[in-house]
Amino acid sequence: MEIFEQSGVIPFRKHNGAIEVLIISTRNGNWTVPKGIIENNHTPQESALKECVEEAGVWGIVDEPKVGTFKYKKWGGICKVKVYKMKATKVLSKWEEDDFRERLWIPLSEVSKSIKNKKLSEIILASFEKELKLLKRKDID
Repeated sequence: MEIFEQSGVIPFRKHNGAIEVLIISTRNGNWTVPKGIIENNHTPQESALKECVEEAGVWGIVDEPKVGTFKYKKWGGICKVKVYKMKATKVLSKWEEDDFRERLWIPLSEVSKSIKNKKLSEIILASFEKELKLLKRKDID
């Protein structure tokens, strides 16, 4: 089975004092993060940012190092995705794939129920573990 090397980002922003992450629709009706094949002459981070602009119309600053890796089946093979966090700095009103992709900013509390790929939702939540602990402390106070 062929392996396809991909990279993707978890775009995030602070909204009303809370962290929100951006998810995008897939062609089969699920939700995921922007991702794609790691292109020649691009680092995984550069490819991931390029995909985010094309698929979601969002620019940002990609963090180092990667926060995780997940796999899924596509094209008769397995896609292996390196995932990075990305602080959103600019959201475009029109973008390359806006005719068939939706984008949605969601709070961290909705990640598990919104994303079907459990490994990806675990990566997202683990990458914001510090922020989640602070939110829980605020709830207790």
